[in-house]
This record gives sequence, C-alpha cells and structure tokens, in this order.
Amino acid sequence: MRQLTYVGPKVLEWWDVPAPRLQLGSDALVEPLAVTRCDLDLIIVGGASGLPGPFAIGHETAGRVVEVGEAVKGFAPGDLVIVPFQISCGACERCRRGHTNACAAVPFRSSYGMKPLSGVEYGGALSDLIRVPFADYMLVRQPPGHPLSQTPALADGATDGFVAVAQWLRARPDGEVLVIGGAGQSVGLFAGHAAQSLGARRVVYLDDNPGRLAKAKALGLTPHEAPPGLAMDPIGLFAVVIDAAATDASLALALRSVEHNGVCQRMYGDFKETTPVALRHMYGVGVTLKVSRVNARAEMPACLAHVTAGHYRPEQVLTRRVAFEDAHEAIQDPTIKVLFVREGVD
Repeated sequence: MRQLTYVGPKVLEWWDVPAPRLQLGSDALVEPLAVTRCDLDLIIVGGASGLPGPFAIGHETAGRVVEVGEAVKGFAPGDLVIVPFQISCGACERCRRGHTNACAAVPFRSSYGMKPLSGVEYGGALSDLIRVPFADYMLVRQPPGHPLSQTPALADGATDGFVAVAQWLRARPDGEVLVIGGAGQSVGLFAGHAAQSLGARRVVYLDDNPGRLAKAKALGLTPHEAPPGLAMDPIGLFAVVIDAAATDASLALALRSVEHNGVCQRMYGDFKETTPVALRHMYGVGVTLKVSRVNARAEMPACLAHVTAGHYRPEQVLTRRVAFEDAHEAIQDPTIKVLFVREGVD
C-alpha cells in the first residue's frame, strides 16, 4: 500500500509498504478518507522537532472501517469513524482515570505518525490503511449528517484546543480569554473558537501573523496585532490565557497577562531541555500554569457533542483543501490548516 513517509527535513516520499493486518481479535483496519495536518506535522516536516526519519506521518484521521477482528462488537466494515491519534486501551488504570495520553498497555507516547516518540511504528494517517488496536474503545463513530471534512481534526488539535479552555471556563463562565498565537497556529485558533462557543464574555486573539489574525477575525474573535517576536507589554489581564506560540517570549507575556488567581494554559512543551518560567510573578499573582498533552480519546466525546450541537465548528479553521495524493507537497504549505481528502469525500 501507499504510505507518506517523512524521510528527513522537507523530504517526504510515497513509499510502497506492506499493508497492515489484523494482529488481534480486538483490532480493526481503517481506510483514512479525510486527514488534517496537525501543527506538529508542519514542525516535524520542517525539521524543527529533531525527530529522526524515516517514519509514517499524519495523525488526524476520519475514515471508513474496512475489516474488524472477531472480538470487535461495536463496529463493522463500512462504518465511518474518527481515530484518536494516541493509542489507548480504555481498560488500564490510567485510561480509566481519563489519562489516555499515557495508556499503560502500550509503550509511552504511542501514537500514529510519530514513531520516534514511542519506538513503535503504528503507521500514519496519510496511508491507504491503518491498524487500530483496542478498536471498540479507540474508535469514535462519525456523527450522522456531518461531513467527514468536519471531524478529522478532532483526533488531536481541535480537541486539544477545546479542552484547553473548556476546563477553565466551567469554573469561570464569565471569564475573558486571551489566545497568543504562533507555532501552534491552528490549535490557538481552535482554542479561541472553542472559548467563544462555550460562552466566554470576550476572546482576544493576539498574533504577529496577518493571515492568522484575519482568520481569527473571520471566526468572530477580537484580533490584536502584536509586534514581531511578541516584544510587548500585556494588553490587559485575563481569566484564561492560552499560549499557543510556544516561545520563551510568548510564555513570559502569557504569564504577565493572567489576572489574579487566573490560569495560563501552555499548548506545547518545548524542544529545548529547559524553559525560563517567571515563578516569582506567578507566586505573587496566584497564576495556575498548566502544560500537558491532550487526553484525546477521553476528551473527544464532550468536544464532539459541541460539534454535533453546532456550537463548535472545527472545519472553519481550515484554510486549504487538497487531494489525498498531493499530500507529499501540500503538507509543507505554511497555511494554517490543510485538509487532505480522497476523491468523492465531502
């Protein structure tokens, strides 16, 4: 079968590789039909992640079940599904606690499209087939009446952005939200759009990129143009601040923009070993700093409920739609969010 393979920085090739097969009765095989490029995919492709190739790439997937093992009861060939990017069993103690980003049944950080993180090649979304272990738990049914183009980003980025604000706005439903955009270019917009859909009183999107500012305005957010590199003072104080720029400067600005006893959510860790954090300021103001990988499978149902209700529209963040077979070129497009679709997919 075909598999888009990350070979090295800015080098991607379609490889002919053996098609995956059912290994256990709890497995399913899924044909990816609609795939979105995650912000991390663009970082990987550019070489900034430092992850060594080759490995299959892509991990935000909606598709069709092709085959299921004899132990799979909840799904059948032909079913349309969303495949969360992290591998999780649903039965271990961590999964039962909702920590599906650290399932104890598989090597740590097991996921599609990122073999170096776990040492196990699970395949990538930009392939003809992927094997889904623990299918009855892993697979999430595509909501009837919703196009496949609307849901693949829920496998990671759209859910990540939603959760980043939902957990804090439950405690502060009248809070104002600031999103600092940057390297996490689509996840920041997802977070802003989600905050708006969840009823935040005001959502400000701050960035130094005109394209992302324009998209924020189109989403109904309040755009604020920042100087290059975010060399600036805070524009106000906010109950919730989302740092999606992932730089030292953005974190410093984010922490200084949190109101007393407010929250800063950092959407990424760092590619450096250590990161400067203004602990003295945080202590004095009472800032809660949260940084963590999303628990994709555990959080997807709540996020999907807002999508099916029409409140949260991840597809509105998309900026380019291309044919699946052109992914080797289009995945390097610097635009905000790329959708790869097979012929005939809505």
